[in-house]
Amino acid sequence: MQKIVITGATGMIGTNLVKELVKKNKKVLAIVRPNSPKIKNIKHPLVEIIQADLNELQNITSFPETYDTFFHLGWEGAFGNSRNDINMQMKNISYSLEAVKLAKRLGCNTFIGTGSQAEYGRTEEKIRPNTSVNPETAYGIAKYCSGKMTKILADQLGMKHIWTRILSVYGPYDNESTLIMSSIREMIENHQSPEYTKGEQLWDYLYVEDAARALYLIGEKGINGSTYCIGSGISKPLYQYIEEIRNQIDKKIPLKLGARKVPREQIINLRADISNLTKDTGFIPTTNFHEGIQKTIQWYRKNKE
Repeated sequence: MQKIVITGATGMIGTNLVKELVKKNKKVLAIVRPNSPKIKNIKHPLVEIIQADLNELQNITSFPETYDTFFHLGWEGAFGNSRNDINMQMKNISYSLEAVKLAKRLGCNTFIGTGSQAEYGRTEEKIRPNTSVNPETAYGIAKYCSGKMTKILADQLGMKHIWTRILSVYGPYDNESTLIMSSIREMIENHQSPEYTKGEQLWDYLYVEDAARALYLIGEKGINGSTYCIGSGISKPLYQYIEEIRNQIDKKIPLKLGARKVPREQIINLRADISNLTKDTGFIPTTNFHEGIQKTIQWYRKNKE
């Protein structure tokens, strides 16, 4: 039986990756934040849990079993102002390198890191693995640096290394501050629309179960040294996504489009080219936004307490 290690296993993508792996009958070692209330979401007979913060990875020195693949999803300060907390983001680079060392201690032959579209900064072109990077936040810089540094260390330790750059993922267990979840919450709880820009930005949204399946396939079939963009490959103006959310909750809610100006740092075009991901792994998204947002709204209504 194949055995997988995951940091950040209780985050949105981590939780769904755990579910995808156990569905495929893989044994999972989940490294999670101590006393996280989200641990209940990943409990399963095939899942073993270690409670440790990212700054404690070096303390995991031995384990009775060896593992095959290591997914590093854990990251501090991925939202809000913390994305420009330089000290925190510098620590994340160190945590990523400690994750590579831990992968080696656990016997893994493959390390898969999760980067971000923030590594590219603002660009007018479709995002490909070889698109020029120009990160404008400490978060994006730290992700890019982590990808490069973990590759060097994995090579030195004789491990396969794959880096991913994730675009906009949504779905159950999403952070409540994202545009998708904050819109759902405001429309359901307060029966009104948040304030938006005109929503002319071109955006690429991927349902989280598809994102988890993409990572699973990368673990199975990804090529050493490759970088993969994880997105749907389909982009639409942001206002169309907002209208779809509203229409599924209550078509009578008037949308406040144009009530806010576009922030200077806002990325206007977010369009993924997933052709090398599809070619190497066979990944094709199966859940369109209409279906995915319907599932997300249903999940929110059931779990909003």
